[in-house]
Amino acid sequence: MTDTKYIFITGGVASSLGKGIISASLGKLLQARGYNITIQKFDPYINIDPGTLNPYEHGECYVTADGMETDLDLGHYERFTGIETTRNNSVTTGRIYQSVINRERRGDYLGKTIQVVPHITDEIKRRIMHDDTREPDFVITEIGGTIGDIESQPFLEAIRQLRWELGPERALNVHLTYVPYLAAAGELKTKPTQTSVKQLQGLGIQPEVLVLRTEHELGDELRKKVAHFCNVDIKAVIQSQDMPSIYEVPVNMQRQGLDAIILTKMGLQPGVTPELGPWRNFLERRKHATEVLDIALVGKYDLQDAYKSILESLAHAGTYNDRKVKTHFINSEGLTADNVEEKLRGMAGAVICPGFGARGTEGKILAAEYCRTHNVPAFGICLGMQMMVIEFARNVLGYVDANSSEMDAATTHNVIDIMEGQKSIKQMGGTMRLGAYECKIAEGSKTLQAYGGKSLIRERHRHRYEFNNDYKGDFEGHGMRCAGINPQTGLVEIVELPSHRWYIGTQFHPEYSSTVLHPHPLFMSFIKACIDGTTEA
Repeated sequence: MTDTKYIFITGGVASSLGKGIISASLGKLLQARGYNITIQKFDPYINIDPGTLNPYEHGECYVTADGMETDLDLGHYERFTGIETTRNNSVTTGRIYQSVINRERRGDYLGKTIQVVPHITDEIKRRIMHDDTREPDFVITEIGGTIGDIESQPFLEAIRQLRWELGPERALNVHLTYVPYLAAAGELKTKPTQTSVKQLQGLGIQPEVLVLRTEHELGDELRKKVAHFCNVDIKAVIQSQDMPSIYEVPVNMQRQGLDAIILTKMGLQPGVTPELGPWRNFLERRKHATEVLDIALVGKYDLQDAYKSILESLAHAGTYNDRKVKTHFINSEGLTADNVEEKLRGMAGAVICPGFGARGTEGKILAAEYCRTHNVPAFGICLGMQMMVIEFARNVLGYVDANSSEMDAATTHNVIDIMEGQKSIKQMGGTMRLGAYECKIAEGSKTLQAYGGKSLIRERHRHRYEFNNDYKGDFEGHGMRCAGINPQTGLVEIVELPSHRWYIGTQFHPEYSSTVLHPHPLFMSFIKACIDGTTEA
């Protein structure tokens, strides 16, 4: 690890500027130059992880293959770089303090007074420099929040110390800020950027590179002004203008030499600029995929970040099927028997979304029924798959009170039940069935065809409830096939209707594994079925 270099990504002026996309883009560009990279997200909130947070608070909870509930930015890291992240790539203030307090309780500090400096900052530094045997050339560390937030200060102090200890050729800061446009004055304003950088300098950190988020083109004079007031080379003032797609950001950053500038500042020769051939091919296909495919997204969270990985997976599959996927969010709370046809009519297919709790589940059941009875391609994910099972039990098997014991503990037909290993668990955080597990796919199934004949797969999970195997014979006897089984536990992972155009539900979350260059096979198959349906119609 002696040669590993560290790049810290910080943000100022406002949140939601896209630090995660810049981090992922930089990782992609360095990776294209042949470097081994890893990307971390350090979040200042005190929660141990986002697993117990409402999606309205924090968007999607992304799950790593090793079973860590993490920030949605890790999804961007994986989609851009194709590298599987782990629990080491996501750290919160809560995890830092939990670790320090546990060590204090064990007596590891030999009676010393525990303080933010050095104990908390040392733990942050240890996590930043942690190596899980991959020995990366670069560690990119995104610091969540905005400069000036009180919560971020221990993280900024830790990176200040590391930059001093490691030296300029091994540690560098990229600061992302916002340049607002005042329409009344007709001017772009740099003062917020100047103020943000001065705050950072006041904490002992001089940024080497500035990335200016903007909705309008920034002229050379404005960039010179920023460089002058912020003590940054003019070449290292990069603009990040709004792009038609987040996947164009790496190309935009490469065009302005972001990766070459960073390499030069860290004592490395940039060499020949990579062509990014496969990435550019994807963008070219995306640009020419103008024919719209309308897909319903049936869920209860009216917030795009709540289903971020699903939206991106649909977009990947749409591009590779030469279609522009247009998703239509349908709030399942508002779905009724009277309006379900009106809401879903004209949709090429529907995704029945994951989630927790009873709210909106009856609407998801109605959507599943409509898709099943109208031969509309339907993809149920986690809770969505469970709603497919409940709908089939009620309307085909005749179990009118069929339900999940999560929604109705008194149901006499609990076709979805809590997992045996979850029954004694009282604590909520980090206790579900999490991470990647094996699944054996049945011969002759539509799912096996979707996976290209690959019969043993590994997919990521996040759930407490499962298909009740006591009813397995009833379902299969009436036409719903249990097409995927966990070989160790017998847990039903996949259900499908062989007689249907495309009707598949998965207990796992395939959206976590779709990347720009390797779209997930189930999403590819689903989109293809939706296209075939519209062509036939």
